[in-house]
Amino acid sequence: MSTSLLARVLLQPSLSATLSLADWDLLVRQARRANLIARLHDVLAAAGINAPAPAQSHLTAARRIADAQRQRMRWELGRIAEALHAATPHCVVLKGGAYLALDLPLARSRLYGDLDILVPRSALAEVESALLIHGWIVEALSAYDEQYYRRWMHELPPMRHRSRGTALDVHHTLLPLTSRTALDTPALFETLQPLPGWPGLSALAPPDLLLHSATHLFHEGEFANGLRDLFDLDALVRHHGRDAGYWERTVERAGRLGLRRPLHYALRHSERALGTPVPPEVQRELARA
Repeated sequence: MSTSLLARVLLQPSLSATLSLADWDLLVRQARRANLIARLHDVLAAAGINAPAPAQSHLTAARRIADAQRQRMRWELGRIAEALHAATPHCVVLKGGAYLALDLPLARSRLYGDLDILVPRSALAEVESALLIHGWIVEALSAYDEQYYRRWMHELPPMRHRSRGTALDVHHTLLPLTSRTALDTPALFETLQPLPGWPGLSALAPPDLLLHSATHLFHEGEFANGLRDLFDLDALVRHHGRDAGYWERTVERAGRLGLRRPLHYALRHSERALGTPVPPEVQRELARA
């Protein structure tokens, strides 16, 4: 499979020793475009590789930005827990926010643009009201777009805090209601893991973290973060894949939720592009989807 310069260096950082300044320029631009520039910094640092000074300044800045964003997102999680504690007993932090709250290794190199949460659809009115009271407002949309979000989408219209500028997406399921995939949304709330640092907030269980990452990547129409999401998938598998029963639970959950097809695509392409260690029997089982 043809891979970008960025992917090759992230997988084999020693290749950077052969790069010209023009190559470094391309590498930094690819990393910034893919939202992987902090990860590039960390991969090179772990390998003991010093980038040329012009590139290193960008990498160091990205590392500092990532640290600041992680600190800010931790604080924002506390504000969301405070706002929603009486609105719903089930508030699930998704994607990057979940990786951060669970202190997963991939969270350190992630750049954060917004927070995503999942709540039961029956609690949407209470959740939206509580967020409005605590300073989050719905961003201005046309009447058509507003109605489309509320009738057909898997989330409320985007919200932003009126003083802090924090972006928040409130989901009631993982896929638009118009999707051809029949997602069993209530089953998402069956195996949550509480987040002790943020009372009232939870994250998806490890198999469901992988399933959500796969679903997000292979059901969306925008691939600006496609490579980053593949690296997220790879990191989740490498972190949890050796746990006893992980693969059996993941395949079972994929069937329970109706997400075997996106999981098959995700593991197939992650293995091909990044060498993600996936048991052959898992691939064969999912290929039947």
